[in-house]
Amino acid sequence: MLSLCMIVRDEAATLARTLATVQGIVDEIVVVDTGSVDNTVAIAQVHGAKIHSFAWGNDFAAARNESLHHASGDWVLVLDADEMLLPATAQVLQQLNQGGPLGDVAAENILALNLLRLELGAPQAPYTLITRVFRRLPEIRFHRPYHETVDDSVAALQRQDPRWQVITLGEVALHHTGYDPAVVLQRHKFDRARTIMEAYLADQPNDAYLLNKLAALYVESDQADAALPLLNRALDQVAPADPLTRYELHYHRALALADAPDRAAADYAAALALDVPPRLKLGTLLNYGGLKKAQGDLVAAIDLFTQATEADPTLALAYYNLGTAHRVRGYLDEAIAAYRQAIALAPNYPEAHQNLGVALFKLGQMPEALRAFRRAIDLYSTTNPAAGAGLQQQVQGLGLPPTLLTQAGLL
Repeated sequence: MLSLCMIVRDEAATLARTLATVQGIVDEIVVVDTGSVDNTVAIAQVHGAKIHSFAWGNDFAAARNESLHHASGDWVLVLDADEMLLPATAQVLQQLNQGGPLGDVAAENILALNLLRLELGAPQAPYTLITRVFRRLPEIRFHRPYHETVDDSVAALQRQDPRWQVITLGEVALHHTGYDPAVVLQRHKFDRARTIMEAYLADQPNDAYLLNKLAALYVESDQADAALPLLNRALDQVAPADPLTRYELHYHRALALADAPDRAAADYAAALALDVPPRLKLGTLLNYGGLKKAQGDLVAAIDLFTQATEADPTLALAYYNLGTAHRVRGYLDEAIAAYRQAIALAPNYPEAHQNLGVALFKLGQMPEALRAFRRAIDLYSTTNPAAGAGLQQQVQGLGLPPTLLTQAGLL
């Protein structure tokens, strides 16, 4: 039996979408409401959820553990109301729930599953790895009031009994919208996260995991000076058995050291050397590649961007960055191929169309170049009208025959 456990508060905008992704997959839905004033509870009830109220005390772990208290399944799936379970993963969970093995690991030896989550709209790393499926055992509980996880209790059980295994699913399991900057701003997530984490760290000053998360928040809000001391302290404290936290610490410190590129490069290199899944390294590959490109080391930049396309062949940004590095190096055919791949993945990518136009123009392929420019301008009209108007002026200033510009709709 599989129990879905959720904590919610004013999630009416997204809750139905989330619950629709688990219909027919979970055997019960446990929803702990922490004070909703919208239609959240009614939506949960329509989907057959068992509703429980819990007084909010600035502690996500406490609320999560309350949801576990009401679950009755053999397995627990934890979702937030801004997440969606993907169908392929739903099938894996059904197989596990029915006692089937995962790969060559028997179900009776599986303790938990790590799920890869795609952060839709996130400004930095597009993937995170989180433990969201585990056996319902009294020893498994959430810890830390923010960025709460069951990882500590899962690791403790593994130390007690070596047969327990944690399986990491290789493909994306969840989509998440909560880190989109517009959502973060709208729901005041920054202020809430900072307040909760700072209070916790006042009592637990050497918790490397939460030091990292608070530092990342400071980096994202352009407070590098506040982030660096936390990152340095955490790197001194992080356990050798926690390569993922160490990776994030080096990555976040590199971002905080944007004004010191050589030191940032050392942290990017240290991050890439760690044994974590390739998709989790995308932020480092893209940022390190951008740094190398800015330094004029185009060969290294191309190598890093190529690694990014291999880590995630669906990421248009990786191909776009690869195209820009090839173009600066003068490899126009390679640049065009990369831009076209980016456009194939993201047809409404104005920068890719614009830069494709530049590369085609340099090769003398005027009709194709002008079509790319026209498409970029059309796309900019809805996302960045000033950029579109500026591009149109630049194209008109290229000295091309007016008839050619008129035919392309650029005059």
